[in-house]
Amino acid sequence: MGSSTSSASQRIEALLDEKSFVEIGAKVTARATDFNLKQNDTPSDGVITGYGTIEGNRVYVYSQDASVLGGSIGEMHAKKIVGIYDLAMKTGTPVIGMIDSAGLRLQEAADALNSLGEIYFKQTMAKGVVPQITAIFGTCGGGLAIVPSMADFTFMEEKAKLFVNSPNALDGNNADKNDTAAAGFQSKESGVADFVGSEADIIAQMRELISMIPGNNDDLALADCTDDLNRICPDLANCAGDTSILLSNIADDNNFVEVKAGYAKDMVTGFIRLDGATIGCVANRTEFVGEDGKVAEKYDGVLSVKGCEKAADFIYFCDSFGIPVLSITNVKGYEATVCAEKRISRAAADLTAAFAGCDVPRVNLIVDKAYGSAYVSMNSKGIGCDLTFAWPDAQIGTMEAGLAAKIMYDGQGADVIAEKSKEYAALQNNVESAAKRGYVDSVIAPEDTRKHLIYAFEMLYA
Repeated sequence: MGSSTSSASQRIEALLDEKSFVEIGAKVTARATDFNLKQNDTPSDGVITGYGTIEGNRVYVYSQDASVLGGSIGEMHAKKIVGIYDLAMKTGTPVIGMIDSAGLRLQEAADALNSLGEIYFKQTMAKGVVPQITAIFGTCGGGLAIVPSMADFTFMEEKAKLFVNSPNALDGNNADKNDTAAAGFQSKESGVADFVGSEADIIAQMRELISMIPGNNDDLALADCTDDLNRICPDLANCAGDTSILLSNIADDNNFVEVKAGYAKDMVTGFIRLDGATIGCVANRTEFVGEDGKVAEKYDGVLSVKGCEKAADFIYFCDSFGIPVLSITNVKGYEATVCAEKRISRAAADLTAAFAGCDVPRVNLIVDKAYGSAYVSMNSKGIGCDLTFAWPDAQIGTMEAGLAAKIMYDGQGADVIAEKSKEYAALQNNVESAAKRGYVDSVIAPEDTRKHLIYAFEMLYA
């Protein structure tokens, strides 16, 4: 495999099962000779390609070698990556790309540009057919930055750089002021990076993700389950605010793989297993609980632009690869700012369409508030949800009872409004009234949530 001491080869060895890697195209070198390129040794033309296994699951992989012409993309370099994509689509196998590159190879000019376009084309053809994962370990700039953005999941080493335009090229900006190429910016602000950590961390996370998702759009993501299917979750009612903790509690072996954890924290996305079956999860969040068990951040309980976009992208992935979807609803409206108003209708429409267009089994769990059209967009019965569960204290209606009473009885005294608010809450916002109309299939105790969800998805799988 390539140079035994190169970072590119070492990353492949760390990622794949021991001795499982088979290299393809090891003898390929650059064909171009302009600008003294022929005087440079270009082993593997700066990218190691091949296949191997992760926990026994086959994957195709390419790993750019920054020690060879900076890992720059030229004609033969791109041809090797394109070849990996062809084999992956033919065999129904995920593709993992490990990026560490100076960008386009200037010595090859138009040939290099055309080659980058061929990579884009193969990524587009593979979308929804086989999972695509990229990991950025060094530099990923310019047109190459489109590659991780087209992938399904992107991992970023905490010191890596990802940018279309260098921070110093942006008016009024520089790397010291606001490093737009840094992992923190790309995970929290742009949302391109799904996972951030040390090199060892993200390699471990990639292995975990591959073991969780199907190999292609015809596979099922199933594993053996040793957890108790009827396990009680005694403190689940206290997790309505931080739904990432709720999902960890109900998951097999308490394992929740969160996606885009740093981006739009008011919306939680990720994967759990229920009785061994992988389930994609989309959940509203009103608070973030830190490692010390204390509430570190609070959110408004509304659909935000970024939250809708994050959730919609995730749902589209699940639908493409046959992964059932669980939504956890706790929402009272929409983000209300001038900035949000520019995009919120489109973002909410995309979220609604993503849920409504799903062909996979869908289950909704209402844990607290479910108000207005924001609730409708969160996988409600009205847009085709298969089964809806609710906790006993859930509130379902057009809006909070107090606000509804003020609107309906505008100009009336405080006593009248208080009385009508109480009446409205009992008649319209009560979970029992929603269940009587068929909008909730079952009202369940929070501690029994895990077993109800397992049996619901097993029934929908049949």
